[in-house]
Amino acid sequence: MSDPTEPKLAKWPFYLGDALLLGAAYFICYQGKLPMGHWEMCLAVLCLAAGAVLSSAPFVLEYRARMKVAEAGALTSVVSQIQNLESIAGQISGATGRWQEAQEQAEKTAAGARDIAERMTAEVKSFTEFLQRANDSERATLRLEVEKLHRGENEWLQVLVRMLDHVFALNQGARRSGQPNLIEQLSRFQDACRDATRRVGLAPFTASEAEPFDAQRHQLVEPAVKPPAGATVAETIATGYTFQGKLLRPALVRLQDSGTTMPSGEAAAVGAPSEGEHSHLPLEPEKTE
Repeated sequence: MSDPTEPKLAKWPFYLGDALLLGAAYFICYQGKLPMGHWEMCLAVLCLAAGAVLSSAPFVLEYRARMKVAEAGALTSVVSQIQNLESIAGQISGATGRWQEAQEQAEKTAAGARDIAERMTAEVKSFTEFLQRANDSERATLRLEVEKLHRGENEWLQVLVRMLDHVFALNQGARRSGQPNLIEQLSRFQDACRDATRRVGLAPFTASEAEPFDAQRHQLVEPAVKPPAGATVAETIATGYTFQGKLLRPALVRLQDSGTTMPSGEAAAVGAPSEGEHSHLPLEPEKTE
C-alpha cells in the first residue's frame, strides 16, 4: 500500500485577498479626514484584522490537512499490523514448539553430563587413592633408603675417626721419640689424612697450648674433675672432630698444673681409642618424615 501524498494548498488567493484588505485599510486612512472618526477607524482595523486572518488561513488549513493524512497513514499501518498478527502468531507457536524440543534435548544433555560427572568423580577418587597408596609406599621406601644411608654414613664416620685417632697417636709417639725424620714423615702423613677427610666434611681440631678451656669443645681426661675458672690447656690427648660444621666429638685435653705429666705410652693409648669406643659418634640415623 502506497503512502498518501501530502496535500498542497494554493496560497496566492489568500495573499491576494490580504493585499486587497490592506489596500482598503490604507485607502480609508488616506481618504479620511483627520482626526479620523470612529467608523473609519473601526473599518480600517477590521480590514487589517481580516487581512491577518486571511494570510494565516492557508497555513492552518494545510496543517489540518496534514494531520488528517497522518491519521490516515497511522490507521493504514495499524490495519497492516493487524493483518500480520496471524503470521506472527504462527511464528510464535513454531518457536514455542522448537523451544520445547530444545528444552527436552537440554534436559537429556544435562542428565548425560551428570552421569559423566559422577563417573569422573568416582575415577578421580580411585585415582587419588591409588596415588596416596603409591606415595605412602614410595615414602616408606625412601625412609628406609635414608635410614640405610645414615647408618652407612655413621659407619664410615666411625672408621675415619678411628683411623685419624690412630694417626694422631702415631704422630704423638713420634714427637715423644725425638727423631726429626720420623716426626716430619708422620706429620706429613697426618696432614694428608686430615686433608682427605675434610673433603667429605669431617674436620679434626686440637687445642693449642695455653688455650682457654672451653667445655663445649674440650673434654678432660678425668671426666669427674671439674676444671677451675680460667683454666688453660696444657696438652691435647685426643683429637676433636666436627662434621659439616657440627661438633662430633670434643677434644680430649689435659689442663696445666692439674697433676703430673702423663707418660708417653699412656698418652698414646688414650689418643688411640679402642674398637668399642664410639660414645661421641652418632649411632642412630636422623628420623625423616
